[in-house]
Amino acid sequence: MILAARYVLPVAAPHIVDGGVLVQGDTIVEIGEREKLIAAHPEEEVRDFGLACLMPGFVDMHTHLEFSAMRGLVDDLPYSQWKMQLLEKEQRLTAADWDDAALLGAAEALESGITTIADITDTGASARAAASAGLRALVYREVATMEKAHVGEVMAAAEEDIAEWREYGDPQRLTIGIAPHSTYSCHPAVYEAVTEVATRDDLPASIHLAGSKDEYDFVKYGSSRLAVDYRETYSGADLGWLPTGVSPVRYVEQWGLFEIPGLVAVHCTQVDDADIETLAANDVSVAYCPRCNAKLAMGMAPLGKFLERGIEVGLGTDSPASNNTLDMFDEMRIGLLIQRAVMGFEPYLIARQFVKLATLDAARALGVDDKVGSLEPGKQADIIAVDISHSHQIPTLYPYSTLVHTANQENIVFTMVAGQALYEKDEWTLLDHDRIRARAEELRDTLRS
Repeated sequence: MILAARYVLPVAAPHIVDGGVLVQGDTIVEIGEREKLIAAHPEEEVRDFGLACLMPGFVDMHTHLEFSAMRGLVDDLPYSQWKMQLLEKEQRLTAADWDDAALLGAAEALESGITTIADITDTGASARAAASAGLRALVYREVATMEKAHVGEVMAAAEEDIAEWREYGDPQRLTIGIAPHSTYSCHPAVYEAVTEVATRDDLPASIHLAGSKDEYDFVKYGSSRLAVDYRETYSGADLGWLPTGVSPVRYVEQWGLFEIPGLVAVHCTQVDDADIETLAANDVSVAYCPRCNAKLAMGMAPLGKFLERGIEVGLGTDSPASNNTLDMFDEMRIGLLIQRAVMGFEPYLIARQFVKLATLDAARALGVDDKVGSLEPGKQADIIAVDISHSHQIPTLYPYSTLVHTANQENIVFTMVAGQALYEKDEWTLLDHDRIRARAEELRDTLRS
């Protein structure tokens, strides 16, 4: 099959006007000018999307699909209070509820042009949903306890789940990892145990790190809302905590977590220059979630400094509970504008960089750029078509600017993973969207009761 459009954006190479992509099986075979491809392969079916961009599917470097049912549930609270409200709401959901909430997220991901997700969960719902929807997914099994005596049982349960979750889907599309939750919910022994297991079993790993001022104050000074409310709710006990006198980044470094190859740190809004040097020296990648960080008043990740130090960074949506949509266009646009507004011209970030952060850079940060993130012969055919023919988008002069400054998730007209069309203009190949939508209404009533 030849997919064609006004613009083809390989990302790793300059864009092609009136281009095409030859797909055979699950693989990209050739990229070039539309007419030359058709002439060279007259036997191939041609799908021409017209005034559109063909590009690699988005790689969502951090999300929680199972929180999709909590969209708009807690919209106007800063991070710590938002987190406490979510903890209370979570208790109302059954295992079946979590599964259907994650399916809602999977449907939205495909509708939004997201073909690869990196998801953190302790229920496994995201792994099951990704497999059912045909998504490419790296799913981390979350672990947390503040009590040292419980670390062994927590890790044993996690290892059992990891073995089970691997059976949910095709290992070419589904990878299972491990994720200690955060500095305010994990005893240091958790980091040591996770490091041992991840290194021994070659597991990818991720952690929410330095994401809010409350977390920073809790770790360094032992004084914040998280020092009381969250820990008592999360652990069911009033556990003692001695201030460490160091930042969250340097705290987890002391407990060996950065020894895990390819560790992904999520958020990193509360970091100083020394923290950035530590992340760079340990080859830690960063998931930048601009809308979530702004909406929950978490702060702003110093993206320019990360890039200057050679840290691998990609964009993440976090979840509809924190930013309402799985829209990578909004992440690109708002992320770019926030950085320009605060940082000015040093450095001056451009639209093409953010398209790359949402695709190839995110794939590199997750260690999957050999398969996805760009349109190149030999890579997996994870491809999306973005309609840019609307009145607010024409005339198109530079496709990257059009994508970042005028497009949204509703402009996605085609989503393919591994050569399989999974979404096309309000139709999902593998998902029963009517049932998922009906369940979403039921979940809303459950959560708001």
